[in-house]
Amino acid sequence: MPKIYVVTPTYNEKENLPILAERIFSLKIPNLKLIVVDDNSPDGTGRVADALSQRAPITVIHRSEKAGLGTAYVTAFKAILSQNADYIIQLDADLSHDPAIIPKMLEVAEKFDLVLGSRYIKGGGTVNWDFFRKLVSRFGNFYARLILGLPYLDLTGGYKCFRTEVLKGIDLDKLSSVGYNFQIETTYRAHNKGFKIAEIPITFTERKTGKSKFNLRIMLEAFWRVILLRLK
Repeated sequence: MPKIYVVTPTYNEKENLPILAERIFSLKIPNLKLIVVDDNSPDGTGRVADALSQRAPITVIHRSEKAGLGTAYVTAFKAILSQNADYIIQLDADLSHDPAIIPKMLEVAEKFDLVLGSRYIKGGGTVNWDFFRKLVSRFGNFYARLILGLPYLDLTGGYKCFRTEVLKGIDLDKLSSVGYNFQIETTYRAHNKGFKIAEIPITFTERKTGKSKFNLRIMLEAFWRVILLRLK
């Protein structure tokens, strides 16, 4: 029976995390564990996660400060790789990614090494985004595909399923992206290593509670880091 880990970084997600955990475990997937990486959330998300871990197979990694999405994932990935995991799924804690897609991801992952949840293939989409957000996302993906020479339509999405061989193969210590460009870099490195990558449609729903972490700084970081990836 495969060992499956779901990883979600958190920062001020105390209202969303219990709902996310309930949705994940209601799937009744055997041998599935949830890893929460909390960056010392001021709203007490870490304490909420600790309370949830008393009732469900949840491990909480507490970090002392907000240190970036990419480093949060790497911290969790390294911890998981020592546990002989088979699949590692990453998703956002703000309920923008529907856990109901997880069974489909695992099904596709039987034949592929990395499965990308894609907003931009047939059947995918976004909900509650304004025109500017859609434009930035579309352009960002087009730009990354063009510069890096990749065929995948959604490079910036954060809903993914990795076989552990992928994370071992891309060398986590060499990842340079701290923020959201982490999503592009992991796919780029996996592609260059020859791993088989598939996209499946998802619907991304903008958060209903809390504050979106998307901002101009994140957007600009992604643009120049894509150039750096290509130069390397």
